[in-house]
Amino acid sequence: MARGKTNNDDLLMEDELAAAFLGDDDDTQVVSQPPEEQWEEEEHVPGQLAVDVYESDERLFIKARTAGVNKSDLDVSISDGVLTISGTLSSGDEADVVQWHMQECYWGEFSRTLALPVAVKEDEVEAVLKDGVLTISFIKVKQEQARKIQIQ
Repeated sequence: MARGKTNNDDLLMEDELAAAFLGDDDDTQVVSQPPEEQWEEEEHVPGQLAVDVYESDERLFIKARTAGVNKSDLDVSISDGVLTISGTLSSGDEADVVQWHMQECYWGEFSRTLALPVAVKEDEVEAVLKDGVLTISFIKVKQEQARKIQIQ
């Protein structure tokens, strides 16, 4: 790959960056769409909810920002150590919209499924939605420490 003539030889030229993301095909070209084609409806793919997972000595916590989501639009379930959080974020009434000028916020269905990193008591769970943050906490199952075996 050719390097650009810059003060920093580690910087890649623009075409090298494009090739890094688009593959190694020499015939791959970046095509810019006219503005009216950029707003076409994309295939329906649910958004993925970002989460924080951490633990204390006694509990495992999962936190997710769910600002604007009603409790009734959230579904939280667990089975065999796999937690699923899903829901819908509605932007409200869009019936009067004639033309979008910018749409950066995600509206629609979202989901996140993750395997919990430690064993928990699945039937002793607490889920709280407060100030746009969903906090789910589980009591951790205490793992028995290895016992020393006497050799006779």
